[in-house]
Amino acid sequence: MALKSENFAGSGTFSKGVHPPERKQFSADAPIEVIPTPKEVIIPLQQHIGAPSKPLVKPKQEVEYGDLIGDNEAFISAKLHSPIFGVVQKMAVTTLPNGRHVPAIRIKASERQFTDKENYRELMGGRWSKSVVGYDPDEVTRAINDAGIVGLGGAAFPTHVKIAPGKKPVDTLLVNGCECEPYLTADDRLMRDIPDTIISGALLSRFAVGIKNIIIGIEENKPEAIESIRKAAAGTDIKIAVLKTKYPQGSEKHLIKAVLNRVVPMGGLPADVGVAVSNVTTMTVVARAVIRGMPLTHRVVCVTGGGIVQPKNLLVPFGITYRALIDFCGGLTKDAARILSGGPMMGFSFSDLDMPLTKGTGGITVLTHDDIRKEKETACVRCGRCVDVCPMNLVPARLAVASRHRDLAMAEKYKIRGCVECGCCAFVCPASLPLVQQIRVGKALIIASKK
Repeated sequence: MALKSENFAGSGTFSKGVHPPERKQFSADAPIEVIPTPKEVIIPLQQHIGAPSKPLVKPKQEVEYGDLIGDNEAFISAKLHSPIFGVVQKMAVTTLPNGRHVPAIRIKASERQFTDKENYRELMGGRWSKSVVGYDPDEVTRAINDAGIVGLGGAAFPTHVKIAPGKKPVDTLLVNGCECEPYLTADDRLMRDIPDTIISGALLSRFAVGIKNIIIGIEENKPEAIESIRKAAAGTDIKIAVLKTKYPQGSEKHLIKAVLNRVVPMGGLPADVGVAVSNVTTMTVVARAVIRGMPLTHRVVCVTGGGIVQPKNLLVPFGITYRALIDFCGGLTKDAARILSGGPMMGFSFSDLDMPLTKGTGGITVLTHDDIRKEKETACVRCGRCVDVCPMNLVPARLAVASRHRDLAMAEKYKIRGCVECGCCAFVCPASLPLVQQIRVGKALIIASKK
């Protein structure tokens, strides 16, 4: 199934990048399951880009599923809703996989809860109409805001802000179904299992953005998802772009280049080239929010890797702990060595399994000792491999050196903010240097210096 050049300006790929082992076989054929309601959830107030949510509940207050528990007073922020029936506990401080300590709302579950079948039907199932005409743009945007929807591809940027009509004209909604990160399969399963919901969400988002064209981009290594989405899109004007398999194809700037041959300027946004980008998982929750008035309380998470006894794709409530997900999958194998929030290229390594899962987490990857065995870190040999693969055309080694020596002027000179932290440089580095970690530190130092 080749990309049709008569429909798309792009070549189906972008320059540079890498081809890491896909390793999707662990969970690709595992159907989505519903995890039982946990005894307690911990809902961080800061689990999206922008200002944290303002808590609206107090200890001992009873809440029902879907009740608003956190409001978004700032423009770039998101509302929070209770994912269970329960009683609010004393406010807590929790740690996220990226190391941040944030305030959180704890809710102890009550006896009354939805059954697994009810959860699946309400959050995943049902036939969704492709005829979604008649929705007012403000109505769609308001429903998305009220539901607390953020980008579920990982960035967690508030969706109502992204789709709000701006000063720059946008002509294309590009729906990201690439899921290029190794191991992870949550998006793949959603495209295979509930494609109608994705199509409905895309059509509804069109009303809010006020655009004509919708294109769904999927990598060619997902043939079942491609066929499923094509059947669901039949009778609509939505186009499917089948893209070459390469990492980081799912990065929005590289997806735009691959499909439309448009180049987002350094430091710019997709809107600068007339495009709005959103993830397929985000489209499912948009459909639920607008058509059924359901807030964002759950998502599908892929728990995978050689270090998991039984890899699965799970429908889980936000605030559930990583430990609960791993235990539901049979626990860790004897040779489990490293746990990542996300995938091996862009994920964060962590050890505290009692941390809560947030809106931006689409996967948990557990690597074995064989997976992480590598050569000892040595000095940079100036081979230039990191430059050869950097999809942003940066010099990662130079950025890492500037960060390590706290030379912020040099880091900014070499466009450190343009780094998307994809990990291509570290993947090919023969010296096994932690280039991405060093660049992240440099970014944090620059932000701190501006305060």
